[in-house]
Amino acid sequence: MKRIGKHMIAALLGIMLMLSTIVPTIQAEERIPDISGWAIETLNEGEKYGIFPMQWYYDGFTSEVSIERVNELVALTEKKIAALQLSENKQYSPVSYKGDTTRGDIINRLYNIVARYDLAVGKDAVAYMTKRNISNGLGLKEKATTQQAVVLATRLVKDTYDQVQQGSKGLAWVVEDEDTKVYLLGAIHMGTPELYPFNKKLLTAFEESDALVVEANVINGKDAEYLIGKMMYTNGTTLRENISAETYAKVEKVAQQYQLPMEELVIQKPWALSSTFSLLGTEDSFGMSPAEVIMHGIDRYFLSSALLQDKPIIELEGLKVQADKFDGLSPEGQEQQLLATVDSLLEPSEENELEIMQEWFSSWNKGDSVAFSKFLETEDETSEMNKMLYGVRDEQMAKKIISLLEDKEGEYFVVVGAGHFTVDKNIRYHLEQGGYDVKSFYQ
Repeated sequence: MKRIGKHMIAALLGIMLMLSTIVPTIQAEERIPDISGWAIETLNEGEKYGIFPMQWYYDGFTSEVSIERVNELVALTEKKIAALQLSENKQYSPVSYKGDTTRGDIINRLYNIVARYDLAVGKDAVAYMTKRNISNGLGLKEKATTQQAVVLATRLVKDTYDQVQQGSKGLAWVVEDEDTKVYLLGAIHMGTPELYPFNKKLLTAFEESDALVVEANVINGKDAEYLIGKMMYTNGTTLRENISAETYAKVEKVAQQYQLPMEELVIQKPWALSSTFSLLGTEDSFGMSPAEVIMHGIDRYFLSSALLQDKPIIELEGLKVQADKFDGLSPEGQEQQLLATVDSLLEPSEENELEIMQEWFSSWNKGDSVAFSKFLETEDETSEMNKMLYGVRDEQMAKKIISLLEDKEGEYFVVVGAGHFTVDKNIRYHLEQGGYDVKSFYQ
């Protein structure tokens, strides 16, 4: 299993956001998902839960579901609900089911998952599912499509987590004046199904907000070409001429280890290649591809949701600004980050970095900003990369948030990298310096 090194955390926090513009596009096949319009918003939620493989989208998704798929969906949904560790219902008696693919039978099987726990589910599966708006109780004898089965399971998972007031809290705060409220969420630009679903209170704040505010709108792809241009050498030189022979030799070793063609690597600038190599560190670490890890990123979730809800999206920086900042690093600073990244791949520490990353995600899930920030303390805070990632950027983004408070009315939901709220002299610090009281979202 490939591991994620500690030295990659800064790159994962900062560069992953930009890469999320181009990596899913590059890695995706030219296929059109078979999805009905009415189901898109629910599926955008459910695909993050890990209860069905997204390959189903491209293989008869709106056709009659197979019993094999029903069995897999039920098993993964059961696992997702079991993660709540709820008290068992000692009087549990499952409703009978035939094991076919009718909507009614699938509802019975899904109901049995929650009925075994100490929840107010009653004894009638259809009545419970109808009351909870999971199903409308119609067409129970009809054969279900894969899409219908997935939607039912997704609604069940979300409703159950909401009932017991669980779900990821995230690192969240709120700041307000007399006519404006701004929610602040520190995001991770990558993720796994264990981070989903989110806490209902957090999602309600997002849904009731007038606009989503992000570092950059990375899913519109409008500045992807500009980003790619900044990542590549255009002056006739290659990587070999711009880094030391020692660092170049290590790059060659990584290329050989991961079977990557050097001709594709040498045209990338050191900061860009560092980000490419950081993605290698995530491959298979969570049983997911790098594209899947990015697609589970917190900011991508809210960006997708905002688009589906026709919610305005405001950029604090934008992709061009971010690309310019990374490209503006000195040659020495770029090589320093590249060297740290290749060393993490070639000489992983004795610590289990996968467990470290899981603890990192767990602290975000619990809303524990103190524990989360400890993972950033392992980084060299004096490096040029870290000074660029935070520092001035935090001050500038704080000024724009203050402008929202001073010039706008209503509610705004801000989602930026969690490091911008947890490192020294972060966005919260600058807001407080500006005279604002930043409170915990959950207090």
